[in-house]
Amino acid sequence: MGEAKRRAIQGLPPRQKKVDKPLDTSPRIVSWLPLSRNQADRFVSLTTRGAWYGIGALVLFWVTVRFIGPAAGWWSLADR
Repeated sequence: MGEAKRRAIQGLPPRQKKVDKPLDTSPRIVSWLPLSRNQADRFVSLTTRGAWYGIGALVLFWVTVRFIGPAAGWWSLADR
């Protein structure tokens, strides 16, 4: 028995079609380049956030090498 017949027999309404995600309607940066303005803004936002995470990781690494490691006796600095 098909899905449509089963639904009709049970008195159910026809199944709704799946709605795909809406297409990106923002204008393209350049007509021949398949990148829209929204995609470019999201890329800038993502890379900026990634850069800040990298800066934070670098600071944490520096603090560990310069202060935490020598204080814990893991190594000694060459300039001391």
